Amino acid sequence: MKKVLIDCDPGIDDALALALVAGSPSLDVVGITTVGGNVDLELTTANALALREFLGLGEVPVTPGSGGALLHRTVRAGHVHGATGLGDAVLPVPERGPSPGHAVDFIVEALRADPGEITLVAVGPLTNLALAVRKEPRVVEWARELVIMGGSYTRGNHSPAAEFNMLADPEAAAIVFGAGWTVRMLGLDVTLTAVATSDVLERMRPLGRLADRLLVPAARSYGVVTAEGGPAIHDACAVAYVLEPSLFTCVPAVVNVETAGAYTRGMTVTDFNLRDRRANALLATALDVKGFWELVLGAYEGLAARLG
Repeated sequence: MKKVLIDCDPGIDDALALALVAGSPSLDVVGITTVGGNVDLELTTANALALREFLGLGEVPVTPGSGGALLHRTVRAGHVHGATGLGDAVLPVPERGPSPGHAVDFIVEALRADPGEITLVAVGPLTNLALAVRKEPRVVEWARELVIMGGSYTRGNHSPAAEFNMLADPEAAAIVFGAGWTVRMLGLDVTLTAVATSDVLERMRPLGRLADRLLVPAARSYGVVTAEGGPAIHDACAVAYVLEPSLFTCVPAVVNVETAGAYTRGMTVTDFNLRDRRANALLATALDVKGFWELVLGAYEGLAARLG
């Protein structure tokens, strides 16, 4: 089994990514940490707690972390994810609360206790990870891998130049990319191809309460679903990479995060021409979309069977 620690800001696509985690028996979830991002920290944490119970993740600790960016103003995406962060999905109120402490401490101690074994999967702003790196630089050595959903080498979505997770805290992203590890980066270049079409939605519909309470209302509120297109399930791509890296074509590159540009703040400036430099990132440039959905829907089907 692969041990994973999920740092997230649920968020519709975070919820669908956590459903993929819950439906994948090959993953051992050591913890979920939350960050302010798509919505405020209080909501991302409440959503993570509700998802933990609804998805049957048992005693996995949920630890809240940073509520805002390191230096600059808060950026949110409630206009995309709805007032609660989960769109039209309404989950039962969780019975258990979050774990005590702060996400940064949880990340550091989890990696310290199990060096080389835990893959960090970050699908929100990188504030918690940046603070973890600053608190204990050895987390870079202790992590098995760092896989993120964020950035792009071609475009933005929250601004013309920047993807949301990068724009939400560019200074934190710059720290993470400059920390000395190789960041596995699943950016908009591939995640925008992982769209939930009407065919995908039809395969979700028979999946009982998992579909009725979460998958279908979340996907439908996230974008217009048609035969040819639909909302992109961005964050699930990071989990899919951990499960099946062969679904992605990846290229080494040097990535720097723009922190000062008036029009380019949050942009992941990417150089594929390494020359004599060491790559700090492995960028996904293409996705086997059919294989991705077979993996995701297969996991959802297994999870639905267990949940009833």
